[in-house]
Amino acid sequence: MSYILALSCPDRPGIVAAVSGLLAAKDCNILESQQYGDQSTGRFFLRVQFTADLPLSELQTLFAPIAAEFGFDWHLGDAASRMKVMIMVSREGHCLNDLLFRVRSGLLDIDVVAVVSNHPDMRPLTQSYGIDYHHLPMSMGKPAQEAEILTLFEHYRADLVVLARYMQILTDDLCAKLQGRVINIHHSFLPSFKGAKPYHQAHARGVKLIGATAHYVTPDLDEGPIIEQEVARVDHTQTPEDLRRVGRDMECLALARAVRWHAEHRVVLNGDKTVVFR
Repeated sequence: MSYILALSCPDRPGIVAAVSGLLAAKDCNILESQQYGDQSTGRFFLRVQFTADLPLSELQTLFAPIAAEFGFDWHLGDAASRMKVMIMVSREGHCLNDLLFRVRSGLLDIDVVAVVSNHPDMRPLTQSYGIDYHHLPMSMGKPAQEAEILTLFEHYRADLVVLARYMQILTDDLCAKLQGRVINIHHSFLPSFKGAKPYHQAHARGVKLIGATAHYVTPDLDEGPIIEQEVARVDHTQTPEDLRRVGRDMECLALARAVRWHAEHRVVLNGDKTVVFR
């Protein structure tokens, strides 16, 4: 069996020795190992993928004393386990379509268990992939709508929510209940060009770079820890619609990478930012 251990803790001598020593003592074979010590925060980060002829429960028991000694914030799981993802979308389907295609093509090792939307528009696309679609209009009231979102998340035993251009702000309460389990994507013009028609605003200012940002959702709107960003160079010959088309491609790329890295437990929170072991 192949397993992934990802952790963060206060930096001090002996962390790697303790982890690798335990793995060696149990005849485990390390396939991949990455580490990083952040001098600015004083924290240490480690991701190890290894094989072992031991069940997961036994490994978790073996690592528990080390985790307590060093103060690990840690995850240990089966590398072959596919993360269950619930996608949320509004009326723009480019990110949803990209994620569904990547999963079907074997390019993204997750299971999309359901798609939730405040509009009915993406039902045909979703159902063409054989995936459940839930239309939760805002007319039902935000408290009731978000309660149903949480019910669906628990019903499908989802591990992650992906906001694939879901154009509603999540309440602080829902953000708290799903902390670290919601990824959002948006254009990278924020905070410069807020509100409607950001690409028109950017075009009017003559921007030369456009892009997209994928980040974890927090109560601070569009300011959660960044996982991935993608950029493209543009010039004066391109119209606002040209910029928007380029931006949509950037959104798809950044979101797909962020979801993949999260699913592979390559992203570790470091305060208001992330460590990403690519």
